[in-house]
Amino acid sequence: MTVHADQSATAFHEAGHAVVALLHGRPVGKVSILPNRQRLGHCEVRKGSFGPKQDTLETEMLILLGGPAAEARHSGEYCWRAAAQDLRDVRKLALLRAGSDRKAERLERRLLDKIENLLDRDEVWRAVEMIANELLQRTEISGRAARHFFDEAGVR
Repeated sequence: MTVHADQSATAFHEAGHAVVALLHGRPVGKVSILPNRQRLGHCEVRKGSFGPKQDTLETEMLILLGGPAAEARHSGEYCWRAAAQDLRDVRKLALLRAGSDRKAERLERRLLDKIENLLDRDEVWRAVEMIANELLQRTEISGRAARHFFDEAGVR
């Protein structure tokens, strides 16, 4: 099977969403790199949570930023054009929280820094790599499989 650079980037992007969701106690339904008319891949994050209660709005923004940040760590650069919908969604939530464009931009930068620091943890990055590699093999995995790789990587 030939893997295109776009597929690899998409796999890391979607794996990033999944790992950040799991890190923040959100269940994942499925993760896919099968393209459709709207997007190149998809990570279905379900409602509800396990573990301690967290700031829901911040958690949503972190999950959204997890995709582009993981893709950037894998490829060496941010591809904001491909993550345009994630960014629009983050901006809407940041404006709800911050109230002004300038404060929203600062909040987005702070949360992006937080995600980059999370992805720098060996076990977290290992989970992203394991899920991305499985996506490249199968194109779609269940939330149960994503959780298995997350746990297998030793994420705490």
